[in-house]
Amino acid sequence: MSEESENKPAGQAAESNQQEGIQVGILGQYIKDLSFENPTPAQTLQKMANEKPAMDINVNLNARQLGEEVYEVDLKISSTAKAGEDTAFVVELVYSGLFGAKNVPQEALQPFLMIEAPRMLFPFARRIIADATRDGGFPPLMLEPIDFAGLYAQQVQQAKAQAEAPQEDITVN
Repeated sequence: MSEESENKPAGQAAESNQQEGIQVGILGQYIKDLSFENPTPAQTLQKMANEKPAMDINVNLNARQLGEEVYEVDLKISSTAKAGEDTAFVVELVYSGLFGAKNVPQEALQPFLMIEAPRMLFPFARRIIADATRDGGFPPLMLEPIDFAGLYAQQVQQAKAQAEAPQEDITVN
């Protein structure tokens, strides 16, 4: 450490730390939960040879702080395929990542955790789901890229609309 930095007042030292810039990175990523259900494989494989299954795909995000400058982001993807009335398969994945975020302004932290972090995790989650469905005897489920920025903007708009909606008085008997 140089004499110049040792002799700086505390306010100037904090200011120089802020000037280091924003630092973010993936500290680790992992499968938190993976489930694949194939309730009636013989019947549904025969049906799927003649008809395309109906797919229902859901995506959820969760982020939480684990320590100083360390955050965990969960990307949950679930899909149900139906062949007629029969469920062909159900796949559920919670794929998580640990992210370090240093010198990130508070107003930029949530967009980073809800847009950029899941964008980094998605290709790995997509491959896991494709492998699970293929290993279950079905064609691999190749998920289309997800617009996490659009989803985040939609959530922000919904939160604003709920905040602006008139609150009704609630009485409990």
